[in-house]
Amino acid sequence: MKHFLLTTALFCSVFLCTSQNQINDIEKRVTSKIDSTYTSELTLIQEFIVNVPVDSVFTAYSTKKGWESWAVAIAEVDFKINGTIKTNYNKDGKIGDATTIYLNIKNHVPNKLITLQAELSEHFPEFMKADEKNLYNIIYFEAINDSTTKVTSYGIGYKNNQKYKALMKFFITGNEKSYINLITYLETGKPVKIAY
Repeated sequence: MKHFLLTTALFCSVFLCTSQNQINDIEKRVTSKIDSTYTSELTLIQEFIVNVPVDSVFTAYSTKKGWESWAVAIAEVDFKINGTIKTNYNKDGKIGDATTIYLNIKNHVPNKLITLQAELSEHFPEFMKADEKNLYNIIYFEAINDSTTKVTSYGIGYKNNQKYKALMKFFITGNEKSYINLITYLETGKPVKIAY
């Protein structure tokens, strides 16, 4: 009995260490930087590589099932140029309520590129609302090979001032968490439980 308990304890500690290492390894795969090299505006650049074909990654961004598997609790997707992705982090909410986020699809090239522009609700700071028409997210998909994809997200239009620099910390943390969910979902095939 003592031998069984010792073996079980060792197995559990190895399993927990391995699981924690896998989580840490995924977190290290997402890189974020703020670039203000060529302009008075800030660009948030976030990148990761995921071990699935590019069409799988693009599908995760362009379908209801995709969004609900890694990003939000509820989604409604009309994926086309001038279409809309409507999302809600609240599983008890509904599309169209006060917590709905609207992402307008400005353009896309299948398996290559998506350009999104958010409609900023009352939950966003006033200084961002003034810049709403200049804020975009461009997501670039690059097939490294048949089973590996690099994703680069460019958040553009942010002003180079202290208010935006402070806000960027929030965006970096939140986006990295979402990208970790996306990697996990794509590589395991299991939807990630969204807890916000």
